Amino acid sequence: MIIGIPKEIKNHEYRVGMSPAGVRELGIQGHTILVETGAGEGSGFGDDLYRQMGAAIVDKAETVFEEAEMILKVKEPQPSECRQLSKGQTLFTYLHLAPDPEQTALLVESGATCIAYETVTDDRGGLPLLAPMSEVAGRMAIQEGAWCLEKARGGAGVLLGGVPGVEPADVVVLGGGVVGLNAARMACGLGAQVTILDRSLPRLKYIDELYSGRMKTIFSTTDAVERCLRSADLVIGAVLIPGAAAPKLVTREMLSIMKPGAVLVDVAIDQGGCFETSRPTTHQDPIYEVDGIVHYCVANMPGAVARTSTLALTNATLPYAMQLANAGVLNALRDNRHLLNGLNVHEGHITSQAVAEALGYACLPPMQAIG
Repeated sequence: MIIGIPKEIKNHEYRVGMSPAGVRELGIQGHTILVETGAGEGSGFGDDLYRQMGAAIVDKAETVFEEAEMILKVKEPQPSECRQLSKGQTLFTYLHLAPDPEQTALLVESGATCIAYETVTDDRGGLPLLAPMSEVAGRMAIQEGAWCLEKARGGAGVLLGGVPGVEPADVVVLGGGVVGLNAARMACGLGAQVTILDRSLPRLKYIDELYSGRMKTIFSTTDAVERCLRSADLVIGAVLIPGAAAPKLVTREMLSIMKPGAVLVDVAIDQGGCFETSRPTTHQDPIYEVDGIVHYCVANMPGAVARTSTLALTNATLPYAMQLANAGVLNALRDNRHLLNGLNVHEGHITSQAVAEALGYACLPPMQAIG
């Protein structure tokens, strides 16, 4: 199979769809790898390293999209990239379609087969291709939130861990999944007072046992969220419904009960965000203020630590990319129900129920779509 890796073109996105080591593994299996020149530079991987690993370096993205049978990316394709896809091609990347009607329409129109990292599942009910970036984003959420709390950024001027004689910041984490647990772990490690809310009692029990009471666990209700917001210095939005738009847990009205200079970090912004006042921002211009509350809503947080993120992502995606390439895309989807769960668009049809419901499409069951 001819596999293409274009350079990411989203604002301040420095990751690349496959590390050189991953490219070597695919080459050993007999596949041809086309890498756009400069694709790996943001992650510290130069063209020469990709050549050493057996890749062919091409001068422009158009060549990658014209010749490759499968495109490996990181972020959702931008409109110019969507228009270069065609029927018979496979796109394997993060898509986050539910809050993005323009991208969805373009992918449907392209006729391509589009498999989303974020909806591939595993036997334990997890999302193995979302997990590594969720780990990165969760940990980054605390360091970015701490930066936003500085007075120069509009924050309240609170040090996350406090100092002897001065109480630490109050950190509230909405969601106890991979993002939330990693955020809570980092906040705890820095000495903050941490509260984590979730609606899964088994998950709350697990977190309580894991941290031996070092962080508070609360069952999430509207009332509980409001109570926590009143004292919060930093709130991390970490709620995910696979494939669907994130629920709005904090309304604009709720901002009025928060302390001036408090910070909201919305890690769920890729799925529309879990704060009503959230809107996507970039690393170039990451924050804005609403009603005295600082918002950090960067849609590709892990892109700021591109080397770590690319290596972590390749570790997770490589086995699936190899299966798609070795067996052929349709055969791989038929043979692996978890990979099939990642199919969001196929030959003009939406095959994800969550995406269809969010955007008003009819849903064609994935197995029926691929025949």
